[in-house]
Amino acid sequence: MKHIDVKEIVTSKKYVGSEVTVCGWVRTSRNSKSVAFVELNDGTSLKNIQIVVEKGDGDFKEPRVGMSLKVVGNVVEGRNNTVEINTVPENITVLGDCPTDYPLQKKGHSLEFLRSMPHLRSRTNTFNAVWRVRSVLAAALHRYFQNHNYVYINTPLITGSDCEGAGEMFQVTTNGYTTEFRNEEEYYANDFFGRKAGLSVSGQLEGEMAATAMGKIYTFGPSFRAENSNTPKHLAEFWHIEPEVAFAELDDVIEIAEDMLKYVIGQLLELCPDEIKFFDAHFEKGLKSRLEELISHDFGRVTYTEAIELLKNSGENFVYPVEWGCDLQTEHERYISEKVFKKAVFVTDYPKEIKSFYMKQNPDGKTVAAVDLLVPGVGEIIGGSEREADYDKLVSAMQERGMNLDLYSDYLDLRKFGSVPHGGFGLGFERLIMYTTGMANIRDVILYPRTVGSIR
Repeated sequence: MKHIDVKEIVTSKKYVGSEVTVCGWVRTSRNSKSVAFVELNDGTSLKNIQIVVEKGDGDFKEPRVGMSLKVVGNVVEGRNNTVEINTVPENITVLGDCPTDYPLQKKGHSLEFLRSMPHLRSRTNTFNAVWRVRSVLAAALHRYFQNHNYVYINTPLITGSDCEGAGEMFQVTTNGYTTEFRNEEEYYANDFFGRKAGLSVSGQLEGEMAATAMGKIYTFGPSFRAENSNTPKHLAEFWHIEPEVAFAELDDVIEIAEDMLKYVIGQLLELCPDEIKFFDAHFEKGLKSRLEELISHDFGRVTYTEAIELLKNSGENFVYPVEWGCDLQTEHERYISEKVFKKAVFVTDYPKEIKSFYMKQNPDGKTVAAVDLLVPGVGEIIGGSEREADYDKLVSAMQERGMNLDLYSDYLDLRKFGSVPHGGFGLGFERLIMYTTGMANIRDVILYPRTVGSIR
């Protein structure tokens, strides 16, 4: 049906004096003797449009919260530099009724309560704002890479190799439960692909293959990790941005990551002022200032070894002890970014034992050319590296981990046929949304969260 988006009306006065048709869901409704006030929202704007209903002498049935309406009326100037729509009961059509047991009748529901109804929570201001931020950030990421000559690549979601080598893959099978096969080898030989397959934990390996032909590529899609981590920062299904760049070393990877992050956050501040103001007021005081501060300074840089010394000499009583060779925990990451540097900081050159097999080995024989970006309030938000371009060194690293080289023959071929220095990074999209909204739980920045022991 023909109608005008609420956003078009509330952000411009060009419709004042015109008759318009709007559609939406009732957010609030107030009734008086001669006039009713209905707040309508169609999802295109964080702001509602107020409908002022001149009741007249007829029998007017006040719209209930949750109802969907079509309203025809005249746009007029309201209070505080706003606009509203004047109408009469005859020009209101109920598109969908809503009973009195609608669970979002009142304001102030907890986020935990709203997680129990993901199909309805998008109608609240909080999730209206979250999904809009998610949309704007996604568009900004595509715009950044497209403007810098990257090719958008779609990597497979079903794979026969584990990118991280950590064994946290979901199995893909058509066999289901059965006792007819004598062993695992026979089971997979009779499966759909004739071998073991799983959902991809990352598109990086295939992305590298594309980068060694196209020069600069990026992927943007879902990744899956069967990691038994029931924390506010982990999902079993999440979205991943992964650029891969040929003819690039670690310093180039760091430069790209900083430039990209500053661009997309700048775009968010420009395009979502109402949403940022909302999150600043209700979820994290000072959010806007924090984001503006982040993009106004060069990011810091420190090696892993230097970071360990800073942590050991901090005088802080960390829950997780700090020694060279340990994996940095969130408390360590936040101390470095919040207390030491007081800004975003890149940590480089991690011990090879705690990083993935594909990372370039440094001359010291102990570390790899890895990098993590730590940001105040969250900790790690980007992880990347220069990739190992030397065939023999890569094979050695894989053998040390007991990996089956036959599963990575395509990947190894890249080191045989015109190998080049190359690198890239991965950005967890949901963690970026958490960082830019102040939302504390990753379950609240994705439409339907998939976590251990929970699927809907």
